[in-house]
Amino acid sequence: MAEKSPKIDIRTSPYIRRAPTVTEIMRHVVYALLPICAYSIYQFGISALASMIITTSATVATEHFFCRMAEKRSTIGDYSAVITGLLLALTLPPGFPLWMGAVGGFVSIALGKALFGGLGFNVFNPALVGRAFVQAAFPVAITTWTPAFAENRFSEFIPSTLAFPFMTAAPTADWTLNTAIDGFTGATPLALMKFQGIMTDAQDLFLGTVAGSAGEPSSLLILLCGAYLVYKKMLDWRITAAVIFGTVITAEIFYLMDPSKYPSASFMVFSGGLMFAAVFMTTDMVSSPVTPLGIFIIGFLIGFMTVIIRLFGALTEAVMYAILFGNAATPIIESFTQPRIFGARKDKD
Repeated sequence: MAEKSPKIDIRTSPYIRRAPTVTEIMRHVVYALLPICAYSIYQFGISALASMIITTSATVATEHFFCRMAEKRSTIGDYSAVITGLLLALTLPPGFPLWMGAVGGFVSIALGKALFGGLGFNVFNPALVGRAFVQAAFPVAITTWTPAFAENRFSEFIPSTLAFPFMTAAPTADWTLNTAIDGFTGATPLALMKFQGIMTDAQDLFLGTVAGSAGEPSSLLILLCGAYLVYKKMLDWRITAAVIFGTVITAEIFYLMDPSKYPSASFMVFSGGLMFAAVFMTTDMVSSPVTPLGIFIIGFLIGFMTVIIRLFGALTEAVMYAILFGNAATPIIESFTQPRIFGARKDKD
């Protein structure tokens, strides 16, 4: 009996998998942000949860409003407005007044996205545009921090959270842990370093047991969530690595010059919002560079500027301004880092 020949499937080319849609990519970014949101709520309680709800509702409602005004199909289903709202909330202090968060959400979409023509046309990261606006409009509220893991965080709002519009609610002394904590005067690790010369332990920074914005404390969790997006091939790890590399090199130079005056590279990387921004904001598909050399230049520039502004600027945190500057410089950098087309000859003058 003749042996059967193996069955061979013959298919036409090209043998290319379907690329993920924008909605699929954005949905996975939301998935990656959810553990960070959950940990923030665990740290700061119902005030952090309310801030996320309000800012996200504001960004989604603003997105829908501008789509209707332009007589276009609403794009709230692509999750981009949800991501903007979550990112904005995670860059704010956990006790930030809700009405100010709503204003920031509106500005993020109106000025950071709709003004440029919608998703895919924005020059700057929309969440950082909103963050920069509230930084300028509400400087006291944006630098008022609260302690993490307060005992009553799940039963009471931080007093400033429910402040009425155009009014502020001063934090009360009893909204603390068991003992009096200087948590309402900007006592974040960066503030302690800059104004008091106190260096926070690197382990506390890495694990997230310190005061700060709602999304900045746990570098370990941020890296794990970023690794999920890298595994899904929905995040370009090269720009994150370039930002960290630029931060480490710049900080290490100053640290070697005077260890008693300047913090170590590990402190600079794990403190403040740098790790969160490096993973979730510098990698924005629209405002980040795409050329290999451009990725390295912009990433290194963001890390360099963050360290310089932190050490010598008036503000304790600087990563927001560094990224916005990097967004503005991206078209220029990409114009002269375009790789030569294979086989093309350079024109001679």
